[in-house]
Amino acid sequence: MSSRRATIADVARAAGVSPSTASVVFSGKTPVSDETRARVLEAAAALGYSGPDPLAASLRRGRSGIVGVLQRGRLGTVFTDPVQRATMDGLADAVSAIDASLLLLPPLTRRTAAGETAPAPAPAATLATVPLDAAVLIGTIPEAAGDVALLRARGVPVVVIEGDAGDGVPRMALDNQDAEHCLADHIRRLGHTDVAVVALPTDLNVTHERLEGVRRVFPDAPAYPTLGSSIDEGLRVGRDVFSRGRPTAVLAQSDLLAAGVIRAAEEAGLSVPGDVSVAGFDGVRVDGLAPYELTTMVQPAVDKGRAAGAAIVAMLAGEQPASVRFTSVFRSGNTTGPIPPSAAPGPR
Repeated sequence: MSSRRATIADVARAAGVSPSTASVVFSGKTPVSDETRARVLEAAAALGYSGPDPLAASLRRGRSGIVGVLQRGRLGTVFTDPVQRATMDGLADAVSAIDASLLLLPPLTRRTAAGETAPAPAPAATLATVPLDAAVLIGTIPEAAGDVALLRARGVPVVVIEGDAGDGVPRMALDNQDAEHCLADHIRRLGHTDVAVVALPTDLNVTHERLEGVRRVFPDAPAYPTLGSSIDEGLRVGRDVFSRGRPTAVLAQSDLLAAGVIRAAEEAGLSVPGDVSVAGFDGVRVDGLAPYELTTMVQPAVDKGRAAGAAIVAMLAGEQPASVRFTSVFRSGNTTGPIPPSAAPGPR
């Protein structure tokens, strides 16, 4: 018995139609009669033909149909972080215009728990070998230069979201510094002067941009870095914050971190916002946060992803897209309020 894979020509012969007619039944690019479609599909089923070979199709197009996505840190955060999910939704929507799929890839280098750089585990070698039409970097660290150099050497177009990959690489940026400054100024106008920051990991550009926004209002505000954006990390670091002192306001660099800080405040016997005000960043829905509604900056995460995808489509068409800077919007909630009377400065 022959093990040869059935071809579209075999299906066409068995169905009594031309190969081009059999082909459009599977591609759907040209309408055919219901009778013809049924005859072709019946012949395909009998021959065990499941559809065109995707590798052969990609060779004909000169493209793989794959857009690689490099996520700094654990790949799993793409599925657990609401901002990452929204960004990926927008990216996937945009590249669907060229029938492309997204492939998550680990970076060539990673940061250890001690903050040092080290070669990523062996699977990162796929960055050098997997067929890619383009690549999107979400967040960058200095060591990302190696990733970018490798991709450019392969002739793979690169776009970066929330980071800087160097000249010639389109950036989908957010007004992190100005947005965080807006939040800090809101806290200042409520009378707060003793402010702490619960920050994202220190190796991310976004962390420093947002911290600079705070320092424009509160130059001496201490920053407590986390290992990532999660409620658990906000709780862990929030406990540390309240064990060291009692700031009257905490600016968390994500809504998930802010939710954890609120839990830590409650553990410490503090009311929000009566004893301590807490602000977040992102404008995402956080399950289980009621009755709190976070004071936060709402960022257009889906639009960032969609713009990155549009840039990819343009680059593959031979165009050079411009970088885009998105603006966040202030949203007042019930987690910030005036400085507690007991903490207010007395009369001079």
